[in-house]
Amino acid sequence: MTYLHAIIIAIVEGITEFLPISSTAHMILTATLLGIPQSSFVKLFEICIQFGAILAVIYLYHKRFLSLNIKFLLKLLYAVIPALIFGYFFNDHIESIMEKPSIILLILGVGGILFLFIEKYLPKPSITNVDELSNKQAIFIGISQVISIILPGFSRSAATILGGMFQGCDRKTAAEFSFFLAVPTMFAATAKSGLDYFQEFGLQEIKAQLPLLLLGNVVAFLVAIVAIKWLVKMLETNGLKPFGYYRIGLACLLFLMAFCGLINL
Repeated sequence: MTYLHAIIIAIVEGITEFLPISSTAHMILTATLLGIPQSSFVKLFEICIQFGAILAVIYLYHKRFLSLNIKFLLKLLYAVIPALIFGYFFNDHIESIMEKPSIILLILGVGGILFLFIEKYLPKPSITNVDELSNKQAIFIGISQVISIILPGFSRSAATILGGMFQGCDRKTAAEFSFFLAVPTMFAATAKSGLDYFQEFGLQEIKAQLPLLLLGNVVAFLVAIVAIKWLVKMLETNGLKPFGYYRIGLACLLFLMAFCGLINL
């Protein structure tokens, strides 16, 4: 992986991490289009640059986190537990799926169809602030996040936003709780990947790759700030439909390119 590759993948991560279009799918497909083989370091890079996106959430919502509101922190704790449990037991499954871009593309397209269906039939929201969520509702949103763990390519943000909407949240509230929930979830995933890589390759290898990791996180942080602000406005004005059409269109385009032999999936 070159520095240019790192910058491109980090830009894709920053844009797609919080948008309900699957950062996993986009980073893997970007690496495929750039001709970057899926090595242990590439997998580590794709996960660890999520830390930059985490910092973007903390930066934008620092007042919420610095307030140390116990009720808010408990909601995050309850919501993150299902993902931590399933992430631990399904780690090997996730890695095997991530090596198969064709499966991720299929999940990407099916998720788009689901978006269009939900936008048409979901009832009117009743919750307009994260503080109105009960612990039980937070747990349900946390369980919905498990979908993205079992089905990489569905999108963590998509699963949690939909989970929030099913609990009666308006789109903005669902998106914001999705951002908050991403902080402990993605931090745990980053720490786990870093530890696994350290145990397999040692400290010297991590030091050698540190410039690429730092660059990727800085780029992801800056891009994610813009993406988060844009997503909230988009959801408030247009809902999930644009993302549904995008997912379906992208999946169809890439499958067509693969069928024509233009890319190898």
